[in-house]
Amino acid sequence: MDADLEQLRDTARRFYERECVPNEKRWTEQQHADREIWLKAGAAGLLCAGIPEQYGGGGGDFRHEAVICEEQAGAMVNAFSNNVHSGIVAHYLLAYGSEAQKQRWLPRMATGELVAAIALSEPGIGSDLQRMRTHARRDGDHYVVSGSKTFITNGLHANLICLAVKTDPAAGAKGVSLLMLETEGSAGFRRGKLLEKLGQKTQDTAELFFDEVRVPVEHLLGDEEGKGFGQLMQQLPQERLIIAVGAVATMHRALQETTQYVRERQVFGQPLMSMQNTRFKLAECVTQATVARSFVDDCIGRLLRGQLDATTAAMAKWWTTDTNVRIVDECLQLFGGYGYMTEYPIARLYADVRVSKIYGGTNEVMKEIIARAVERGR
Repeated sequence: MDADLEQLRDTARRFYERECVPNEKRWTEQQHADREIWLKAGAAGLLCAGIPEQYGGGGGDFRHEAVICEEQAGAMVNAFSNNVHSGIVAHYLLAYGSEAQKQRWLPRMATGELVAAIALSEPGIGSDLQRMRTHARRDGDHYVVSGSKTFITNGLHANLICLAVKTDPAAGAKGVSLLMLETEGSAGFRRGKLLEKLGQKTQDTAELFFDEVRVPVEHLLGDEEGKGFGQLMQQLPQERLIIAVGAVATMHRALQETTQYVRERQVFGQPLMSMQNTRFKLAECVTQATVARSFVDDCIGRLLRGQLDATTAAMAKWWTTDTNVRIVDECLQLFGGYGYMTEYPIARLYADVRVSKIYGGTNEVMKEIIARAVERGR
């Protein structure tokens, strides 16, 4: 942390408290945030903070993205995924986009004029991206895309989608390509219903359908077809680290809520905090959260030095999300019956965090990645 990052943290915290938290109930009922929140976030400098200024971004690095992510997670604001928009899609464009593509999309992503999503998951496919069925065939100066995607974050508002397709269905991983789809005016593109979820009820998660959608060839990400799987593998460590950053922030929010509650709650004529079981449980959870923060901070340092490998990122993703779910469960238990009431933030956290063990690659897949590295002696 430095003075610039502390100022950004303060800006982000005030933004989420002022613009998002008061609207959470209404957004939960409508299952999505208002579209205007993206424009407000852009005006506050919270979008594309890690993208160079020449493309309209904040000119920062991953630390800036992490600070914003921490404050959003700590405020329990799930209504719009800046992580997907700024932390993932913007960096695909920065890493693999042509100069024309960067100039076309990144400045408008930074202002919130464009909302970005990444479409990987398909019905029945899960984490096995090599088996995706959405395909794109070349037709002159366009690709013609057919298929469907599901569980797409920012799916309702997205007007720019980083879309994984098979350009050569017979080539396995080498047949995967990434196309940038502008949804406005795209004939054959359709959004399905908003999906009703266990948690993160303010997040617009949707199904997307593509029926002979024409995408200009110049919207291919990278200089040739078949590089999509490699691009995904190169970017996934940062995506998984973003998930870990959010998990750590959520652990600390859960502990903050629980510590305040057990200090005030009287049981058998004494504060709940004075009971040994409460004290020991909190001691365990605080220790785990502290270890998690230290590990994630180390991973951030590795990423900034270009040294974060896929195995370490997988470790960070599975362990922090697993620990987060466990800590939130322990904290909820200390609330007793009140912990099951949605008026208490801990109940919302309990529902919201469970999916973190699934998205970004399930934790079982993360362990398989690690096990393969162990098998190779790395």
